[in-house]
Amino acid sequence: MINSDKNTEDYYTITLIDEGGHEHNFEILDVVDNDEGKFYALLPDGQREDLDDDAQDEEFYSYYVFKSIKEDGEEKLVEVFDDNLLDKVGEVFDSRFKKLYDETTEESGFDD
Repeated sequence: MINSDKNTEDYYTITLIDEGGHEHNFEILDVVDNDEGKFYALLPDGQREDLDDDAQDEEFYSYYVFKSIKEDGEEKLVEVFDDNLLDKVGEVFDSRFKKLYDETTEESGFDD
């Protein structure tokens, strides 16, 4: 269940409440809405800060993919258990992240 979302200085965060009532905070990396549904790529809140500055590129991030569903008129995020769907959506996110990373690197004047 989605509890809240807020805008920090550089990104949006969301708090999910699991079935046990425990809150988990995530950074929203991206949202993809396609024929398969609406999917969120989420990074556990604080993971970005835990990484060394030199290691902050797409190779070091692991993120979670959740699917948005409507239940009783409320949006909920659920885990994706279908491996083929997860791979397909993961490829879309990875491609978008790589493109964004490449554009950011070019704009900053840094080369690999």
